Parts: sequence; C-alpha cells; structure tokens
Amino acid sequence: MQKFMDDTFMLYNETGRRLYESCREIPIFDYHCHLSAKEIYENKKPSNLTELWLSGDHYKWRIMRAHGIEEEMITGTADDYEKFHAYAGALQEAVGNPLFHWSHLELQRYFHITDVLTEKNSRVIWDKSTKVMEAEDFSPRSLILRSNVYGLCTTEDPAASLIYHKKLIEEAFPVKVLPAFRPDLVMEMTRESWRDYMVRLGQAADVEISDLETLEKALLARMDVFEKAGCVASDHGFEQFPWRPEGTAKADRIIKKALSGECPAKDEIDVFQTELLIWLAEEYSRRGWAMELHVGCIRSRNTRMVKCIGEATGFDSVGDFGIAVPLASFMDHMEQMEMLPKMILFSLNNRDLSVLATMAGNFQNAGIRSKIQLGSAWWFQDHRDGMEEQMRVLANTGLLGHFIGMLTDSRSYLSYTRHEYFRRILCNLVGSWAEKGELPDDQDMLQRIIANICFWNAKEYFGV
Repeated sequence: MQKFMDDTFMLYNETGRRLYESCREIPIFDYHCHLSAKEIYENKKPSNLTELWLSGDHYKWRIMRAHGIEEEMITGTADDYEKFHAYAGALQEAVGNPLFHWSHLELQRYFHITDVLTEKNSRVIWDKSTKVMEAEDFSPRSLILRSNVYGLCTTEDPAASLIYHKKLIEEAFPVKVLPAFRPDLVMEMTRESWRDYMVRLGQAADVEISDLETLEKALLARMDVFEKAGCVASDHGFEQFPWRPEGTAKADRIIKKALSGECPAKDEIDVFQTELLIWLAEEYSRRGWAMELHVGCIRSRNTRMVKCIGEATGFDSVGDFGIAVPLASFMDHMEQMEMLPKMILFSLNNRDLSVLATMAGNFQNAGIRSKIQLGSAWWFQDHRDGMEEQMRVLANTGLLGHFIGMLTDSRSYLSYTRHEYFRRILCNLVGSWAEKGELPDDQDMLQRIIANICFWNAKEYFGV
C-alpha cells in the first residue's frame, strides 16, 4: 500500500512524477484571492494555529457544522484549542473531501508535521505546531515569500482606499500585491444599504452620485486609482447573469428612482445592470484589464444564520440558472462594438463547463492567446474530480496549453498548497495521456506545457 501523502501523492504514473519534479519550484501567480493588503502590510504574526487556520475559512466551518459542532466552537468565542480540537474531529470524517488533503498538505509544508490529524492526537499536533510557530516566522509576508509567490490579486471594492497596496509598493515588497476591481455592491440595488453605499462610493471618488452619468464618473475616477495601484483585472459575481439592453436613458431613470428610495422591479434592475456592465466592459477593454465573471452561486441562503454571524460565512451553494443565452448576447454585443475585453468565465455549476468552454471559442481573437478563458475549477469544484473535468473539457474544446491555471480564491495564507495540489493533478493527468500513447513521449514539449499552465500563461495574460 502506498504511504499516505508521500512524495508521489496524486501522481500515479512515472511521467506525471517527472513532470511534477519539473514544475514544483515554479513561482505562483495567484490572480484571484481574498487576502487583505492591510494584513500583508501590517504583517502581524498569528498567535496560534486556530487563528492561522480556522479564522475566516468557511470551507472548514461547513464541515464542522456538518459534524454537529455548535456554532460557539466554530465562529463563537470558544477557546482556540477547543476550536482546533473540534475541527480535528470533523476532519477525520472528511475522507474524500479535498479539505482532508489540503489540511495535511498545510501541516506538512509549513509545520513539518506528517502525522494524520485526529481527535485523539489534536493536542500533540497543537503543541508541535505551537513550537514551530515560535521558532519560525509565520507572518503574512513570510508565508507569501516561503510559498514562492510572484504576485497576487486581492479582490477590492471600488470605494476601497488601496492605501495598503500603495504602501507595499513604496516599501518595495518583492511580491506584487495588486488590487482587482469588484463592483458587485454597485450592481446590487436590492440591498438595504445600497443608497448608503452610493454615498460612500461618491465620497471616495469626490463625486456626488445622482444619476447614471455621475455614477460612471465616480467609477472612472476609482478605476484610475486602481490602475495606478497596478490593477490588471476586474471581478464580477452574479447568481443570474443579466441581459436586458433597453438603453442608457431607461437605466438613468431607474438609478434615479432607486436613489430616491423607491425599490425598482426585477426587470428594471436587470436593465440597470446590463447597461452598466456594457459600459464597464468597454472601460476594461480600453485599459487592457481581464474581466472575470463568476456565475452560478446562490449566496447567504440560511437567513437565520446569516443574521446571526454575517455574510460569506459558509451558507452559499451551487445555483441552477441558465447562462448560455444571456452571456452569448453580452459577449456578442461587446464584440460587435470591438470592445470585448479579455474574459475569464467561471461557473460554480459544473453543468456549465461545456457551455462556457465552447462560448469562449466563439470569441477568441488574433493577437491574444486564448483571450477568453475557461476559468479553473472554482470553489465547490476545486477538488480532483472538478479540476480534471474542467481540464478535460478545455482540452476537448480549446487549447489546454494556453490555460492560465489555478487560483486560491482564499483568505488563508496557507492556501498556496492548493497550487501544489493542482499541479500534481495536472501532471498526473497529462502524464497518463502520454503513457497511454495519447500524447508523444516528448519531455521538452510536456514540461513546457506544464510550466506555462502553472505560471507563464497567467503572467503573460495579465501583462504582469
């Protein structure tokens, strides 16, 4: 029997093992994450493994809830060791869940701990990790540097000051910490706080927002600030992708209605979102920014728990909405204007993979390699089966060799082991094709493709 998570973990053929050896030291460009530039700048060391491992990680919180653990032991004020002990109990039941592998990769790579974490030995591993954290530097900057990160893009609201991105540039931190522009709050008119947010956005841009024109003026001002901070990408999240192009005059009437305190109807919100998306995509195209579209997630669906502990705390799931027609219409509209930006298409529902992959093929453009990308397996899909399926669909319908690879989509500084996890799966998949005679036994060719997917394609695509 193969040893648990040894050097050949996830590598079931000799070619895959050789390929992994060729790429394991290649840098990481993490083009979509939720790390905090403020935390990176302030560089505060965590006090213990719970603070480092469990704080803000709703992946882990979900399996703890599934294990029947009380919320006090998850997001509440329980003792940090007791929270860790509770997680260990849930983890030992998580066979087949990528968290089982991710957690042990993190213990191995950052703490040199090869023991399997269980409820019984949680105190031993807690004590070992404490000693390692006392002896080594576990500050955010150190963990980023130790993880061989070349650059990362943090997801930022348009009203964010970006002061800490600027300070990191001034301090010449060797890793590029770039902001990604995410205007979701601009779009979400149904939120009770939307009008207050419009005031805050206007203050950040020094523009009084009273209609569509002044909203666009404010967004332009903020995009200029983002560009100076190194922004190379925007990011949008939708449950249902809107497409109702009825003109800017109608969108202007709708935003004025919403700013006055009236609640627009669903079809009116779709009009507003459509017209603003068209305008934003034009601006992204002018700036050369990539436009990331994340669709297919229904968020914050446990109303009682969200009221208790807030949003983005583990109460989201896969959505089931039609994407093909509205997305095709939007992309075709932008292409007719010759203003279609680079785009990365993600869906949380793996049913949509073929839709997105073939849609990308409709709009590829001479001069930019795979201008429209099928995004990596995202969120609930970033396990072995999901990653392999995404890469097979891309290989079957497009150019896997131009794929921009993995991202962490995480708030944790230990999550860079997910890039290792991805690279092992990628190398095993390509290696298996070669060993079956489906690809030539040409190591130079295979290693070049692997290296490009792991790093170089993304670096070129984002122009970093």
